[in-house]
Amino acid sequence: MLNSLSGRFLILTTVFVMLAEVLIFVPSVARFRQDYLLARLERAQIASLTLLADDMITPELEAELLKNAEVFNVVLRRDEMRQLALSSPIPAPIAATYDMRDAQPWMLIRDAMMALFSKEDAIIRVVGNPVRDGGLLIEVTMAEAPLRTAMVEYGINILLLSAVISVVTAGLLFFSVRVLLVRPIRGVVAHMQSYAAAPEDARRIITPTAGVTELREAETALQLMQQQLTGALKQKERLAQLGGAVAKVSHDLRNILSSAQLITDRIEASEDPQVRRLAPKLVNSISRAVNLCESTLAFGRAEEPPPALSRVNLAGLIGEVIDSERLAVGEFDLSFSEDVPAGLTVRADREQLIRVIDNLVRNARQAIIASGKPGEISVHADEDEDSWWIHVTDTGPGLPARAREHLFQPFQGRAAKGGAGLGLTIAAELIRGHGGTLELRRTDATGTEFAICLPKAELDSGPDQPG
Repeated sequence: MLNSLSGRFLILTTVFVMLAEVLIFVPSVARFRQDYLLARLERAQIASLTLLADDMITPELEAELLKNAEVFNVVLRRDEMRQLALSSPIPAPIAATYDMRDAQPWMLIRDAMMALFSKEDAIIRVVGNPVRDGGLLIEVTMAEAPLRTAMVEYGINILLLSAVISVVTAGLLFFSVRVLLVRPIRGVVAHMQSYAAAPEDARRIITPTAGVTELREAETALQLMQQQLTGALKQKERLAQLGGAVAKVSHDLRNILSSAQLITDRIEASEDPQVRRLAPKLVNSISRAVNLCESTLAFGRAEEPPPALSRVNLAGLIGEVIDSERLAVGEFDLSFSEDVPAGLTVRADREQLIRVIDNLVRNARQAIIASGKPGEISVHADEDEDSWWIHVTDTGPGLPARAREHLFQPFQGRAAKGGAGLGLTIAAELIRGHGGTLELRRTDATGTEFAICLPKAELDSGPDQPG
């Protein structure tokens, strides 16, 4: 109860109300003391007027008048030459004199606190102005004990009233907070717990209903977050199902291609010069297709093998990729260019590097053919002190916005219509396995450029063998 929001609010409200009442109590007691002393001065003035009516009054009447006024002596100065006085014996010397004619607030508070907490039964003199212009000055001598008693009773009444007000106010605020804040917050928490139990169920998404602006903003933000999370979970489920399907298809396709690979072995024995020229390219294409299926299966298992590094002649590798792509162009007006130093060798896994470059060149070819306009694909390679660089540039229409946004994310960064969005993801992973980077340098209406960076630093993941 006390650890709840409403419980703590109840405690804080009670404390703050009591603190406010204490701050009010001090000036209230000072005001009460001032009124008390002014009332005694007024009573004393009324008693002294009896002497004006009859200069000779009996001692008994004088004592009764002083008793009713609750003072020992009264001095009323009506003019500079004449004073009227009532007097009786004073039980003790006068301890203090208080002038009520021009008392400052801070002085009244100070004198009130001193009187309230004093333990002495002192005799005090009080000076003030007569009421209704009844003279120039009135002065009385009185005991302070009755004043202190009256102040204590007044203070107790004030504190009791403050306590009642505090309890009532805190209770009203407590129930108001429970209705206006705690109940809606509990509703939000209940919605969150319900949603957490089944986040795929769109019916459990919260509907903002709070009347308080801040709570409604919180509910709206929670609703947006839940909608996005539900959509992401559904997409994740679809991707998982698609990944499973791709893995099955890749497994079956790998078996089919393996059979085709066996058949090509016989084709290589043909005496036809055209067949003998094309057969190695067919074998290489089928081999890469088998490797691609195996890599897809490995991607589904998040087990892409580390690169087997060796010295690779880059010109021959790129020439092999471009020769295969020329065969796929057909009669379309698409040209290829290579700018690779003949003796340039890189340290890489040959098959993985072929997959990466082939993916980039194939994507460029498909984009240019889909645009229906003539184009060119160029592959340029060079080196510096630290790295080898391979640039694949095309004059195609550029990547679509969605592809740029999710470029290296599986099944999302599709560069071509109908693609799975897996090629660039795998290519980037393969290059990262070499310790390098695959990055998009530019893409716009004039074309696209990808850059592959392979570090020259030695890696421990494979042997350094000539190839």
